[in-house]
Amino acid sequence: MMVAVPRLKIALRLALREMRGGLSGFYIFLACIALGTGSIAAVNSVSRAITEAIAGQGQQLLAGDIRFELNNREATEQERAFLSGLGQMSVSTGLRSMARKPDGSEQALVEVKAVDGAYPLYGEFKAEPAAPLQELVAKQGETFGALAAPLLLERLGIKTGDELLLGNIRLVLRGTIASEPDAVSDGFGFAPRLMVSREALQASGLMANGSLVEHAYKIKLRDPASRTGLADRANREFPAAGWSIRSSDRAAPSLTENVERFSQFLTLVGLTALIVGGVGVANAVRAFLDAKRTTIATFKCLGAPATVVTLIYLFQIMVLAVIGILAGLVIGAVSPIVALRFLEGVLPVPDGINIYPSALGLAALFGLLITFAFAILPLGHAREVPATALFREQSFDTGRLPSWPYLAAAGAALAALAILAIFSSENHFVASVFLGAVACAFVLLRLVAALIAWLARRAPRVSSPALRLALGNIHRPGALTPSVVLSLGLGLALLVTLALIDGNMRNQLTGNIARNAPNFFFVDVQSAEVDGFRKLLQEQAPGAKLFEVPMLRGRILAFNGQDVSQMNVPAKGRWVLRGDRGITYAKNKPESSTLTQGEWWPADYDGEPLVSFSAEEAGELGLKLGDTVTVNVLGRNITAKISSFRNVQWESLSINFVMVFSPNTFRGAPHAWLATLTDPSATAQQEATILRSVSNAYPTITSVRVKDAIDIVDQLIGQLATAIRAAAAVALIASVLVLAGALAAGNRARTHDAVILKTLGGTRSMLIRAFSYEYMILGFATAVFALLAGGVSAWFIVSRIMRLPSTFLPDVAITTVVGALVLTVGIGLIGTWRVLGQKAAPVLREL
Repeated sequence: MMVAVPRLKIALRLALREMRGGLSGFYIFLACIALGTGSIAAVNSVSRAITEAIAGQGQQLLAGDIRFELNNREATEQERAFLSGLGQMSVSTGLRSMARKPDGSEQALVEVKAVDGAYPLYGEFKAEPAAPLQELVAKQGETFGALAAPLLLERLGIKTGDELLLGNIRLVLRGTIASEPDAVSDGFGFAPRLMVSREALQASGLMANGSLVEHAYKIKLRDPASRTGLADRANREFPAAGWSIRSSDRAAPSLTENVERFSQFLTLVGLTALIVGGVGVANAVRAFLDAKRTTIATFKCLGAPATVVTLIYLFQIMVLAVIGILAGLVIGAVSPIVALRFLEGVLPVPDGINIYPSALGLAALFGLLITFAFAILPLGHAREVPATALFREQSFDTGRLPSWPYLAAAGAALAALAILAIFSSENHFVASVFLGAVACAFVLLRLVAALIAWLARRAPRVSSPALRLALGNIHRPGALTPSVVLSLGLGLALLVTLALIDGNMRNQLTGNIARNAPNFFFVDVQSAEVDGFRKLLQEQAPGAKLFEVPMLRGRILAFNGQDVSQMNVPAKGRWVLRGDRGITYAKNKPESSTLTQGEWWPADYDGEPLVSFSAEEAGELGLKLGDTVTVNVLGRNITAKISSFRNVQWESLSINFVMVFSPNTFRGAPHAWLATLTDPSATAQQEATILRSVSNAYPTITSVRVKDAIDIVDQLIGQLATAIRAAAAVALIASVLVLAGALAAGNRARTHDAVILKTLGGTRSMLIRAFSYEYMILGFATAVFALLAGGVSAWFIVSRIMRLPSTFLPDVAITTVVGALVLTVGIGLIGTWRVLGQKAAPVLREL
């Protein structure tokens, strides 16, 4: 220990003295570290800003301290008394319906929200023109007031002061919605908001038995701290209420989950960029040590221990890494300030400027581990080469592995990196698979590079000197082949994977799904309206297929008597338990389903309640035949036994349910009907006529044109794809930087080759052709690998995880090949142009 401390001091002093020469040769090194670290820091900082804003603004986002939600029924007198006893209460009601112009010429789907005089309990509702909300929605004469999202005005071609029809009432549009405090906690809506009073909604006739209506009871507690344990107390006192309870500390759990998942994915993509940058680190370190050959040899000849020599350059590299990491952390710290300006008004954002040390610390740790892991092996090579060999201009790349302590150190750093990435991610399995895929990709890329060199070595002799030289350059010792393939292959494969997933999803939405999906969904068809509704559609679309089923709403409370809120449910199956589910009953098995286990009940079955469960979701929830499911429907708890599992084709967009019950389960329960209309030959004009006829004849029925819903989903996928591709572009930029660094690192050997060939009569044009052929071969081979690896990855994700048909897209293939060739040839020739102009005499004197 006493000997080690002086050595450390000497190594540090010499390292700092050598660094006086500046950062020459390390700009790509710094860029790789800064880019990867900055992307991770930026993603996590923005994510932390949003999630902390959601947590800190919980009361405003929920418009209360606690929210009790009931579906398809209002609270009983006893329940209402309990809720009002907790503090000040505000009641709002939400549903989807059709808003129509008075002349019946246009209609649009809207998200209706009816509020009382106490809304909002927290936060501020803003309208344009500015006026108290209750004045804007109040009844004046025979008409009620309403406020709408600007998008609704655009769709219907109306303006403030115009009239609208909603259900059985006439509304006058008195303004537009500028800010709605609890919009985020209400969840994502497929249609623009229309806000009215609760009195207006009661008069509209939309709240009939069985209609899909959500009643939210928001409480401003006398003591906000008392919300802890309040949900358990409410469920104990009213076990059959079936309400969904949410407090302000979890105002928007779905949004928080989605933000965290998306940020974790982007963090892994950023980590990929950093790992790709690690190859650049290794190249830069190797080039740096190559330039320091004489200095290293001098140290060794003067008796400096190999450990001291290694420490001198390790200190320098880590100091430079800290500079690059600091630059990345600056990017990460500034990113929320820029990003939140664009997100303001869409997502909750914090007030003021905040720094998120945990996000920056995680990124810094990733950067340090990557630098050490990829720098230690070149240092190990430098330690092994004797001084005499260095004076003879021998390269550090001996083709052998460094000694075991260096291998162990690199392995420990990579293991620490993997552990940090896995345990900093919420989904350990996904992070493990992602890192495993990256590791496999590195191994495969090394094998691809070896295969390319092997093929070049065994290629038949060609007559072209330039092509022969190019093939020789590919397989010779110290060739650029491994560096080029490694640097470009991973980034291209990632982009190909994302492009194919995005393309296949869009093709499904706009192609197969759109062709096979019904034209319309009709919701809230009352039992008294079914016959007339059916007759109207037969007149308007005589060749169309009408399919209708009874529909209720229910929330799963327990499996086999165990409360689902106390169960550890896998992430894939959580959506089934989140909120209320659409449920139905049927005598016969649905046409779009096939039984996988069990049997369907007889048509005249009248025994204990039975249920058929979707097989995929049942597997995710760990259910088996004979298990029991308890659901709350209309304030009653009903327990049914699972009699069968069935495959459900969700991608068909036809009527499908997770649970189908035996008919006797809901005998006598009030419900509405859900219907679809399918007519593949219908034109847009015919669909508009059907929509207008149904909306005018049955104003309480909600009509959803499937093509409009598909367009909205397509836009959302496009926005997500843009964000993901932007993140993946960071990995590709890192790949380009690494490629440039690899080419720069090989310039010394290239210079010697070029000078000797020119001395032996080679012309500049012949050398340019040789280098171009070499880069074209490497670029094409790397593109082929990226297409194969990306194609297999996309196929697995689309067909096995998303369960959609997967096809290979030629435009992605062409773009990948062209992009790879442009990058390799372009950057390669830019880097070697200076080499070709090198004077022969100075180089020959060093040989």
